[in-house]
Amino acid sequence: MNFLVDAQLPLTLVSFIKTKGHNVIHTNDLPKKDKTTDTVIWNIAINEYRILITKDTDFINSFKLIPKHPKILMITTGNITNINLLILFEKYFDGVVRLFNTFKLVELNNKEIIAHKT
Repeated sequence: MNFLVDAQLPLTLVSFIKTKGHNVIHTNDLPKKDKTTDTVIWNIAINEYRILITKDTDFINSFKLIPKHPKILMITTGNITNINLLILFEKYFDGVVRLFNTFKLVELNNKEIIAHKT
């Protein structure tokens, strides 16, 4: 699978996803880095068939309103250390990947993964 990690998430997440054998970029890899607009991020995710990993609820609002949208992994952990985020990804990432075979919107919180019907 292909992923795009949004600016508010750590670069170490990119390294972790690569170890799982997936193609992944961070907004830091884009020409405007963390200044890349949500619209550009949205379009890259759609055009490159990337699952957008984000904490930005604006993407969820767009997901509900715009018919053409990328798959999204919404991180709803609140403030969390990078180490604890990586621990959550280690625990749940394989399940997240499986859910994206069926669902377009998946949420990861501090205790579980939730697949949302769209």
